[in-house]
Amino acid sequence: MALDPRLHAFRPDLADARLADTIAAERYAEARPHSVTAALVDVRSAPRGDAGQTTQALMGEAVLVFEIENGWAWCQLGRDGYVGYVPAAALAEGAAEASHEVAVPGTFLYPGANLKTAPYVAVYMNTPLAVVEEGEKWCRIADGRHVFTPHIRPLGAAAADPAAVATLFEHTPYLWGGRTRLGLDCSGLVQTAFQACGRPCPRDTDMMERGLGQPLEFDASLLKRGDLVFWAGHVGMMLDRERLIHSNGHHMMTVIEPLTDALTRIAALFGQPTSFRRP
Repeated sequence: MALDPRLHAFRPDLADARLADTIAAERYAEARPHSVTAALVDVRSAPRGDAGQTTQALMGEAVLVFEIENGWAWCQLGRDGYVGYVPAAALAEGAAEASHEVAVPGTFLYPGANLKTAPYVAVYMNTPLAVVEEGEKWCRIADGRHVFTPHIRPLGAAAADPAAVATLFEHTPYLWGGRTRLGLDCSGLVQTAFQACGRPCPRDTDMMERGLGQPLEFDASLLKRGDLVFWAGHVGMMLDRERLIHSNGHHMMTVIEPLTDALTRIAALFGQPTSFRRP
């Protein structure tokens, strides 16, 4: 069986112990549960600060750690299974409990229930939070910080429409590997929107194109809201029969534009769409 190094933790010298019967390595490691303590941490392709960013992890998200060496943790994200390296200082041992999640593109955690106090940190859509005291206007989370109640929702009370979520990120800068209002790439936009709706979604476009939803007839006139349009290495989401939202390197931001415009421009560089899918 061919394993994907983005989704399976293996190197010649070390591999996830769960893969011991599948792949040869010099040694194997049992996964150790950790959680992200930084508001946002970049996941990199190698244990170096200048290595390529592949995705990001949010505060409170679960990760499985296989190795910590020279200040870097080699780990697998719990939400989508992505494997990479993060600074070990951004993690804590054990899984974090959560009752709610951030429901808006971004908000702040405050030292008290007072908007005039200096916030501790910004947090981003889909960040899990453990609420211990819930009020109409403010909630207190387990570490004592406060968050504005209308900006969060209970786990399980997901948004209904991924396309509506995606529109909240219009004009967000393009960032390879990004998945927050600070910066998104094309698949990060789609994944964030689907996760906000309680729907699992893989991280990269090829993973989405292989397994997200059902393939459609190759006819743009049949597309409707929520359908996904795939090119080689790119994805966008339809807002209706005519308009597409996508984060892209041409505009270097998330934009809404007529599908016909995107088809013409992208065809000149990367060819025609590879598929249409309906999640």
